[in-house]
Amino acid sequence: MAVIYMVHEKHGAKVAISEDEAISDEMYGWMRYDPDEPASEEDEEEAVNTLAPQTSGRRRVAQEG
Repeated sequence: MAVIYMVHEKHGAKVAISEDEAISDEMYGWMRYDPDEPASEEDEEEAVNTLAPQTSGRRRVAQEG
């Protein structure tokens, strides 16, 4: 069984298990990548944590005492 690593700008990463699946995925914007290949400097500059800090939605109440 083939293992082909794929990445998509919107959907993230996945593993295709056949050449036919990888070819089909490429038609929908997926790109192949090699996880063992070091990232280029361009890729590292683009990698930015875009997750917003998570909050519980409740305000903190100052404790007295």
